[in-house]
Amino acid sequence: MTEVAPDISPDEIGNEAHIQDDLDLDSMDILNFVTALHERLGIDIPEPDYPRIATLGKAIRYLGQRLA
Repeated sequence: MTEVAPDISPDEIGNEAHIQDDLDLDSMDILNFVTALHERLGIDIPEPDYPRIATLGKAIRYLGQRLA
């Protein structure tokens, strides 16, 4: 996350922090986050699934299901 939004300290990112509302990421940051996940994990995340990665905790669960 800090590669996508370098102004965010890792200490600010809790499991339930909403990446857009609580961490003030804009839509371009979200797109960069999704792109980084795709490049690192090889998983396509369709736009309708973006709410499923809205927090770190949700993203971990979603990606875990997709990788299984």
